[in-house]
Amino acid sequence: MTTMVKVAQLAGVSISTVSHVLNGTRHVGDETRQRVLKAIEETSYRQDALARAMRRSRTDSIGLIVSDGGEPAFAEMIRGVEETAANQGITLLLANSAEDPQREARAVQALLERRVDGLILARAAGSGPEALAEFANQDTPLVLMDRLSEDPFDQVGVENNAPIKELVEHLTSQGHERILLVAGDTRVSTLRERHRAFQDAMTAAGIPPSDQLTVTAAGQAESDAGIEEALSAAAPPTAVIACSTVLAAAALRRIQQRGLRMPEDIAFAAFDGFAYADLFDPQLTTVRQPAFQVGATAAELLTRRIADKSAETSIVRLAPTIEYRASTGPTPAS
Repeated sequence: MTTMVKVAQLAGVSISTVSHVLNGTRHVGDETRQRVLKAIEETSYRQDALARAMRRSRTDSIGLIVSDGGEPAFAEMIRGVEETAANQGITLLLANSAEDPQREARAVQALLERRVDGLILARAAGSGPEALAEFANQDTPLVLMDRLSEDPFDQVGVENNAPIKELVEHLTSQGHERILLVAGDTRVSTLRERHRAFQDAMTAAGIPPSDQLTVTAAGQAESDAGIEEALSAAAPPTAVIACSTVLAAAALRRIQQRGLRMPEDIAFAAFDGFAYADLFDPQLTTVRQPAFQVGATAAELLTRRIADKSAETSIVRLAPTIEYRASTGPTPAS
């Protein structure tokens, strides 16, 4: 196995000079540096990453835990984290919690054992305070992403109240009063915020809570059943707002199965949307959150915290945009 000693002998320099070239800890003249790099290449020397990390107290790696890396919004957030980290020479270690708090806890522990310099966490539904208590007893920085809380950590997510309010106003202005919100698992803070915003916006539009239609459920089967029950009611909704891509797919499937046309029979809008959305007929009104920027901002907050652990805590809310398309039309004629 090639050692740093052999590299130094071949380059005709000291071991400390080789170390300075590898770690960037001191300026080395161009000619000497080139001799060292040539010797490294000729000997196929590979630096021991763990030993280097122990010397520097850094691993140049960060961890990221999300509930579902395949979900479109999270996939974009992951891309934002990874690209921002890569631009700073930082490796990303990714884990999926699958909305399981115990799996989330195991992922946190595994990443900490790998000595990541910091962690970004989109908490699983039902994740309790113990998930964050782990960080109160150690020095590893944490940033909460997408699913925000009242805890004293750096956080980044999107504004949820304004887009829901705007969608409700848009639909009610066209005569819709029976608007169904497919909110999903409101243990997730993002979905809980959208649910509350919907209730407030509908009440402000003069529609009392007793007449508001919502589907909240912890599992996909329960959501499917709730959507079916709402669509088959004697007074079904004339419009649907789905709070995520997964919930939108469930609602669209039920709408299609019942032979309903959009927007003639029912109007439809969703958060996050689908890849190749232009292929849908009709094209769907979508609340597009800046998911890539959420991920990029999370990485920026984390690297700032790693560099300065005494920095003031930051909570960032990014604004989504609403792309109005043909699926949100006026209420069908009675």
